[in-house]
Amino acid sequence: MRIGIIGAGLIGRAAAQLFIAAGHEVMLSNSRGPHTMSDVLKDIPRSQAGTIEDVAQFGEVVLVAIPLKHYRSVPANWLKGKTVMDANNYYPERDGHIVALDRFETTTSRLLSEHLPSSSVVKVFNAILARDLVRDSRPKATPDRRAMPVAGDDPVAKSLVIKLLDEIGFDAVDAGSLDESWRFERAKPAYCIVLDKERLKAALAAAHRHVELPEGSWHR
Repeated sequence: MRIGIIGAGLIGRAAAQLFIAAGHEVMLSNSRGPHTMSDVLKDIPRSQAGTIEDVAQFGEVVLVAIPLKHYRSVPANWLKGKTVMDANNYYPERDGHIVALDRFETTTSRLLSEHLPSSSVVKVFNAILARDLVRDSRPKATPDRRAMPVAGDDPVAKSLVIKLLDEIGFDAVDAGSLDESWRFERAKPAYCIVLDKERLKAALAAAHRHVELPEGSWHR
């Protein structure tokens, strides 16, 4: 499968390594253009670099791993009909205050989905630290295999993402629709904590909409 990655930061690079190891083709982009990505190509053998538009057209599935404040830069026209994996998180000190999020009136993935009305957005890869992506990957049925939460409105797209997670070394827990994806946003019990499937289900159930964990507690 061809997987495009918009965002060549730590999450994008780590995911690219895992997708390539699982046999997929990967093209990455950043906001500065492919001419600035020689180090990325060197660090990730068999990867490709392109513009954001190149990546959007290349990918059968596209991962968006950029600061949330830039989500409107994602090219909606080129992503029509595609599954879009959303790794965004809301950090007000970085993204500026977004009133609807501050008031708990929507979710980060719902914002992206509204910007991409013809795409199937699936929330994934936001609840794991970049340093843990490669380190925690495990073969299928390994006793200590880590689980990741996913959320989306399209069951077919969600099933595809769950299959991809399995291929790169992770179990998955379906956390519901995009409107339920707040359960594993920043500062919730399932955010960036190492959990197996059963413990992840419990953490998702324990989340409260208006309650956040102390800042940085997920860096343990």
